This record gives sequence, structure tokens and C-alpha cells, in this order.
Amino acid sequence: MRRTDYEVFDLGDFALQSGTTLRGAKLAYKTHGSLVDDRSNAVVYPTWYSGRYWENEWLIGEGMALDPTRYFIIVPNLFGNGVSSSPSNTPPPFDRARFPHVTLYDNIRAQHRLVTERFGIERLRLVTGWSMGAQQTYQWAVAYPDMVERILPFCGSPRTSDHNKVFLEGVKAALTADTAWQRGWYDTQPWTGLRAMARVYAGWGFSQAFYWQERWRDLGYTSLESFLVGFWEGFFLDGRDANNLLAMLWTWQRGDVGATPGFDGDTERALASITAQAIVMPAQKDLYFPPEDEEWTVSHLRQAELRIIPGVWGHFAGGGLNPEDTAFIDAALKELLAR
Repeated sequence: MRRTDYEVFDLGDFALQSGTTLRGAKLAYKTHGSLVDDRSNAVVYPTWYSGRYWENEWLIGEGMALDPTRYFIIVPNLFGNGVSSSPSNTPPPFDRARFPHVTLYDNIRAQHRLVTERFGIERLRLVTGWSMGAQQTYQWAVAYPDMVERILPFCGSPRTSDHNKVFLEGVKAALTADTAWQRGWYDTQPWTGLRAMARVYAGWGFSQAFYWQERWRDLGYTSLESFLVGFWEGFFLDGRDANNLLAMLWTWQRGDVGATPGFDGDTERALASITAQAIVMPAQKDLYFPPEDEEWTVSHLRQAELRIIPGVWGHFAGGGLNPEDTAFIDAALKELLAR
């Protein structure tokens, strides 16, 4: 499924942290609700690895914390996701395998320009997000501390751990082992590599207990194999481009708020600079971003609470698939917004 109900903010020639310029850069975004006269009700809710703006909508709705009748919710698309500037939609010569490397800081600088230049917003009521959206949440709070009032990152971290990097190396190896990949200069998608990538992901996105309890049945699957094919292979064959996935993977692997200019790689000092009120929400059995990692994060924040999402859904506790997890996240968002 692809949708076109979004808007585009033209960034022009956008200088990246690497020193490269992304020419004709475009930041795609979707908004929900209306901005009040004093611009005090803005929320930024970034997308995640491979996610498109419509795949954030499970957490937006009347009666929920992110209620468009109360808040102006901006959903910016991550560079590389196929909607914002990406390998798949950038004209030559920076298309496909030549697409430049983009950091999380680059993404947030672009989003900051959108928020301030397009909408004239000076303060953000909240920044929140799942997975790479959580990484962007932390990056917002470090890069623009005087602007961000509250953050609620869920199932994500301010610095990609070595264990997480190892997982991503496995994903990358599975995708690029397909001879059809052709070092990124393919004419048709490397379908075998995408399916292999999905199989690697399947062992990480949900917990061991999820599989032991056969919770894939909750999603309507009648066998493990049908779940691997229907959910996981279907997930990565749903319009997701191989070069786009690799571009976002590069961004994810190098995620670290300590790389923000002015902190010289010191992640702890970067975290200590955050002034926003925070509820940090890892999932109990997340194999990417385990709770003990986020205990470390919270220990370096000024005013933060660690609140663990219970249950067996692992990383996908933050993906909107399990109603109990969704209700738990939504309740925390309501509490934080009321402070």
C-alpha cells in the first residue's frame, strides 16, 4: 500500500553532517489536527526504520493522547524511507547506491527547519516515537533543548549498542548476498535478499516468549511458517526498496546523540544536557533496546522516569499490533502531556 496524502517541504541544497550536500532535498510530512493561534499545541512524531507516515497512525486518534482535536501532530518521514529524499526517488547522480550518508542529526536539523520555517513553531509540547523514531526523539531533545518540553521515546535508545550493530550487520549481509543486488545498481528489487532479510528480522522483532506462546496466532496466522511468510516477508516486500533499507540501516547503526556538534562524542554529556521532562519506555523483552540499556540512559537524564512496557511482544510492543501495549503507551503519553 502506498499513499500520497502528504506534503513536501523543500530543503533546497541541504548540507549534511558528513560534508556532502544532498541537492534538492525534500522532507515529506503529514499533519493531523490544527495549530492553535499561539502555536503551543505542536507534537512531533517521527517515523521509524522503513516506516512510512501512515504506519504511525495507530497512535493518533480522538480520545487518545495524540488527539488531533487537541494537538497539531507533525509526522516527518525519515530520510531514506522512500517518501522523503531517498535512494529510490533522488535523481542522478545521487540516486540508488550513490545516495549520501545521512545521520540522525541531519534528520532532526531538517525537521527543525520544517517546524520553524513552515509553521513558525518555537516550542514543542512533545516529541515521541518508536524505535528509530525514539532515536530521533532523543536527538531532538539534545539538538534543541530549549524547544522540546517533553519526550517519550519508546523501544529505542540514544546510542545504538554494539549488540544492535551486530544484528544490523546480519540484516545487511542477508540482503546484499543476493546477486541481484548488484552493489545497489539493480533494475529490479533483489527479492531473494529481501526475503532473507525478513527471516533474519523475524528472530529479533519479537521475543523468545512470543514464539514459545505462539502469539503469532493473535495476528491471525495458523502456523509459524505462514507467519514468517505472511507477516515478515510480506513486511519487507511491501514497497520497501533495498537501497532505501540500507541507507536507513547506515543511519541507525551510527545513532548516537554524542555525535551532536558540541559534544565530541560524549553521549553522557549529551544526555545530561536534555532539559525536557521524560518518560522512557523500553519493552520488557526487546532484543534491540533492552530495559537495562535504558536504565543507563535514564541515569544520565535530569528529570526522567523509566517505565517498562510489560509482556512478551518484544520490540513490536511499540508497533501498534497488541492492544494492551498500545493502551499502556497511550496512558503514559496522556500522563506526560498533562504535566
